[in-house]
Amino acid sequence: MESFRRPRPSLSAFSVLLVLLVNVQLSSAGECPADGRTWVPYGGSCYHFVHGEEDRLKSYSYPRARALCQGFELVTIQSQEENEFILKYSPEVWKGNTNVWLGMYYDTSSERMRWFGGQNSSYANWERGSDDPSDLVPMETCVALHTSTGQWEKISCVDEVENGVICETSQKELTPGRQKPSVALTVLVVLSVVVVMAISTVIWFLQQRRRPGAVLFTPFEYHPTEGGPHHDRSGLVEAEEAP
Repeated sequence: MESFRRPRPSLSAFSVLLVLLVNVQLSSAGECPADGRTWVPYGGSCYHFVHGEEDRLKSYSYPRARALCQGFELVTIQSQEENEFILKYSPEVWKGNTNVWLGMYYDTSSERMRWFGGQNSSYANWERGSDDPSDLVPMETCVALHTSTGQWEKISCVDEVENGVICETSQKELTPGRQKPSVALTVLVVLSVVVVMAISTVIWFLQQRRRPGAVLFTPFEYHPTEGGPHHDRSGLVEAEEAP
């Protein structure tokens, strides 16, 4: 009669639970829009590089460029690192030099250029001579980034067309009411699962040791069947001794 054997705690089940918890923590850190377009995450923001058809000349007016972002705004550049990111990623999308519309406009209240969303232009990479007097009407002044140099140029929002459009949105705006979990919280979740695994394993071993006659590892035993070679041999001897 086979003895009842309590199953050991499944380490694989705990492993799966651990992976799921970590994935949940990481996935809640922020996401890019799932609207069928390609978004590139960087520095807490998501960027969509508008890719036109290769066999057609790309040319976008300023209003057309904003419309292509479909509810989001044109890219705003707040640091040298962000400017470098755009320059390095642009060749993955466009061939040759590209002039990208930036989400900057002339604010009549402060009489200076500002980013959409109200951010002040704390970082700038103007090309030489950008502060010189020009024929541009202040209220019709926009800005383009030249990927060949990484510098910015003031141009007309009405008369100019450019061949590059980048849309941007913040990751944290995509999950309203949900805060980005900290690294400490993720580590705490992982440690909690590890502790549960250790406690469950210890409890199982203690229960096995307290059971009378219980063994942690069941030895392999061989039980010959009635029709085995020993039975056949004894039957043959009895037949030869019979008169």
